[in-house]
Amino acid sequence: MKENETMTYFIIKGISDDPQLQAPIFVLVLLIYLIVLVGNMSLLLLVCLDSHLHAPMYFFLANLSIVDLSSSTATLHKTLLMFITGDKKVPYVACMVQSHLFGSLLAHGIFILTAMSYDRYVAICRPLNYTIIMNFKICLLLAAFCWTFGFIQYTSFIWLVAKISCFSTNVIDHFCCDLVPLMQIACSDITTLKAFSNFQGPFLYIVIPFLLILTSYIFIIRSIMKIRSSIGRRKAFYTCSSHLTVIVLLYTTLIFQYLMPGNIIGHKKLFSLLNMAIIPMLNPFIYSLKNRDVKAAFSRRIQKCKANTFCCIMEGSVIERK
Repeated sequence: MKENETMTYFIIKGISDDPQLQAPIFVLVLLIYLIVLVGNMSLLLLVCLDSHLHAPMYFFLANLSIVDLSSSTATLHKTLLMFITGDKKVPYVACMVQSHLFGSLLAHGIFILTAMSYDRYVAICRPLNYTIIMNFKICLLLAAFCWTFGFIQYTSFIWLVAKISCFSTNVIDHFCCDLVPLMQIACSDITTLKAFSNFQGPFLYIVIPFLLILTSYIFIIRSIMKIRSSIGRRKAFYTCSSHLTVIVLLYTTLIFQYLMPGNIIGHKKLFSLLNMAIIPMLNPFIYSLKNRDVKAAFSRRIQKCKANTFCCIMEGSVIERK
């Protein structure tokens, strides 16, 4: 056993121990991370620069892009460094920080998606009062609550982890510092931590947001079904399709990750990777490909860039003639 006072670092086991898979996994993780960076930064800049996207829905979408960028960077950067340097040691404090960042950012993402479902409810069920209800102050308060509550609430988990007096080993069978693998190597009493992890965590982070999202969509579907024209119904459903796709992907991975038996480590690693990398990579494409406003804004930015490039070329040719 290792006393917590002398536990100065953990060793991250990684995605796979097979030496032949190290290079392909590194290339795959690097490619995913680059797509996450480019996709989410492009979407974030697009929302900030295009005045047509200065609406509540895209304000929350920008917050979701920040969450995806931050959560992927908090976890994947260390994974990539381990492949490059071969050093799998993570200092104790750094491990606690990484675990807190990933957990709280995951909570932020879920809360932001919940706020987006409320935005869709107001847009479809109360369209005449949309601008009054979803004003800038309300959007700012909702976003502030999502960020603050997730950060403060997850702090209690890390505080309980920090109170673990000993660990059976300093090897974490995961590719990052996460709450569940840390609990699995604890050899002291973690009854309170388990109670938090098994009840309060899923209840606050998964069940309550899911019920709120479900309630919003029950009212949305009822309102859509009252629309007489089939074109109007399709248009209303289309405005929710991107959000629904992301919700289904996220909750599917969360259910498999947290409700599967604890001894199926390999599968939990897979679904953790989906949460940390694949979903943040897919989100910008889902919202871009299934959203007319985003596609139109993207086209406008391309046309503007082409026009600026053409102007620069013409000015350069004029200067050369002189």
